[in-house]
Amino acid sequence: MTFETWLAFFVACWVISLSPGAGAIASMSCGLQYGFWRGYWNAIGLQIALALQIAVVAAGVGAVLATSSLAFSLIKWFGVAYLLWLALKQWRALPEMLDDSAAPRPIGRPLVLVLRGFLINASNPKAIVFILAVLPQFLDPQRDLVVQYLHMGATMVAVDLIVMAGYTGLAAKVLRLLRTPRQQRLVNRSFAAMFAGAAALLATVRRAAV
Repeated sequence: MTFETWLAFFVACWVISLSPGAGAIASMSCGLQYGFWRGYWNAIGLQIALALQIAVVAAGVGAVLATSSLAFSLIKWFGVAYLLWLALKQWRALPEMLDDSAAPRPIGRPLVLVLRGFLINASNPKAIVFILAVLPQFLDPQRDLVVQYLHMGATMVAVDLIVMAGYTGLAAKVLRLLRTPRQQRLVNRSFAAMFAGAAALLATVRRAAV
């Protein structure tokens, strides 16, 4: 892969990562609920799943998943169910009165947040199909494919970590502006609606359309 090809791929990674999706919604939700440093564990889970999806495509398994109706449907509907569960959980989240002297955030367990992020990305079959369609366009067949996949995978993960840090940090700052239970309830339900919307979009995905 030449530097010019990598640069084009680098720009594409930013466009892809900045596009709103379930991962961005989850990052903002965790930032609001847990703050930046604790909530950022969710982003780590997102990247583990992304790295796994890239490895699956590089190994050739992605082509099988892209052409298997059963595998595609199982992963898709698991993702829909998980996003709806997150929507319900966010909708039912209890607000707390915050003041300037004490604004404690709930303590989320890192492994739980990592798993949450992992499941959100891993349960999106269209992500594998998308990677399968995009990454090969930047490959040079005359060069070592494994090395190129490693470079592209590292680039995608690095860019997404930065973008998700932005989403998480922005939401964590917004939390300090929330003072009343009514304001917090409104934000919680807004995120619940976004999770439900992401689930609805994922439910419309059809294998034949990708």
